Amino acid sequence: QVSFVESGGGLVHPGGSLRLSCAASGNIFTVYAMGWYRQAPGKGRELVAQSREHIITYSDSAKGRFTISTDNAKNTVELQMNSLKPDDTAIYYCHLDNLHGRTWGQGIQVTVSS
Repeated sequence: QVSFVESGGGLVHPGGSLRLSCAASGNIFTVYAMGWYRQAPGKGRELVAQSREHIITYSDSAKGRFTISTDNAKNTVELQMNSLKPDDTAIYYCHLDNLHGRTWGQGIQVTVSS
């Protein structure tokens, strides 16, 4: 079983920055991928950024503003978010993929508002 500790969310003004962190622990074994998805009110869960076997993928909305980083030795993934917009308001979920499939974090609220 994999568990997560997520941190770094909160309320920020448009144009501001936040850094999300996620640390996984438990029976992890080999990690295939770690990343972040988000779900805005009334919408489905969508990819924000992911690192899979050292290949990094960003959503179009994240490109140029967000940066994902991972530490494979510590099983952590972070998301630096700059130039935040109200449309970035959502619950952000980290995930880890291993031989048992995908496990999700509990989610962390990010609110961008003036």
